[in-house]
Amino acid sequence: MHLVNIHKQLLLAMASQGFLKAHRDIEGKKVYILHPLEGGEEIIPSTAVEYLVEHGLIDSNKKFPAATFWLTEKGKQFVAQLHGNDRLITQ
Repeated sequence: MHLVNIHKQLLLAMASQGFLKAHRDIEGKKVYILHPLEGGEEIIPSTAVEYLVEHGLIDSNKKFPAATFWLTEKGKQFVAQLHGNDRLITQ
């Protein structure tokens, strides 16, 4: 598994009580939006979200039209490692 900055930032934002949601329209098109506690919403590339799901770091309730994501146990452990090693966050 090779996490880049966008993956790490998203995991940290979710650990800081930000909400990641997949908003789906009637045609099935998904837009991933991070809703932080402070600041504006941010559209997240689908490839970043899909990578984290594929590697078991996040999961969702798979609801329509807006699924909510959370950190899995594996994701929580990875965030704990990020907090313990500031060098990982900036790479």
